Amino acid sequence: MNAEKALVFDTRRFAVHDGSGIRTTVFFKGCGMRCRWCQNPEGLSSDRRILWLGNSCIHCGSCAKAAVTQQMDFRDGSPILNLSFCGSFDNLIQACPAGAIRYDSQWYTVEELIQEIRRDEVFFRYGGGVTFSGGEPLLQKDFLIECLNQCRSLGISTAAESALYVPPAALQAAVSGLSELFADFKCYSDSLHRSFTGVSNQLIRENLIWILEHAEIPVTVRTPLIPGYTATEENIAAIAGFLAGHNPHVTYELLNYNELAPAKYSLMGTVYEPGERKRFSSADMERFRRIAAEKGLYNVI
Repeated sequence: MNAEKALVFDTRRFAVHDGSGIRTTVFFKGCGMRCRWCQNPEGLSSDRRILWLGNSCIHCGSCAKAAVTQQMDFRDGSPILNLSFCGSFDNLIQACPAGAIRYDSQWYTVEELIQEIRRDEVFFRYGGGVTFSGGEPLLQKDFLIECLNQCRSLGISTAAESALYVPPAALQAAVSGLSELFADFKCYSDSLHRSFTGVSNQLIRENLIWILEHAEIPVTVRTPLIPGYTATEENIAAIAGFLAGHNPHVTYELLNYNELAPAKYSLMGTVYEPGERKRFSSADMERFRRIAAEKGLYNVI
């Protein structure tokens, strides 16, 4: 990654859950964590990767004719892409008449990304704006800050979604350019956090404390409720108590389980580790909210 260009794997328009108003959400590639339930597995790697979309493929064999040595195999009417191939896959993308072979992300300069964001500028007049997500947008700090500066000069409200597993200097530098921040705190136990995400939560706690005590913008701390992982009374109570001890007025949001996430894993050629899970009922969600409120938080949603 560099400050001149960034890899973006998706741009979602008319988003209403990523900040106030109607928003455009930009998803950056790359994340330092490996949550077992990740909702955006296509954003984990910081490298650009090639994808084959089986549902779009017409099995015509055009890719096989265009392929170079060691780039792919063609078996039973379908391409088997060599993900270790060091060269470009542009020839296969251009050869595919159905668009079934494509990259998982696109390079943008700051100017190109701002131009893309400004396509929705008319909607930002009514309380919306742009939200930078991922992956982890703060891993591309210099690029992100330049985008924030340009958005500010254009009067565009900015938000970011972060898991906070980033250097404190990156977080603190970005906060000054944001209108609001959404920060994850997934698991209070450090040992369970290591098991579930692959990393310690000590850095995340340190960044959270700084945000709770120093940030001068609206902050929402989120916990995704994953059955069998984060969705326990003990975890919610511990996180809520931690937050209340530093800022009892911070907004704490409990996110119900997303049943659509597993479908992305088949596209990536991997297995969704948690397996089949169900969303929580309204009664279950209210029980979790009550547990958090009883720990001294005033704004639990």
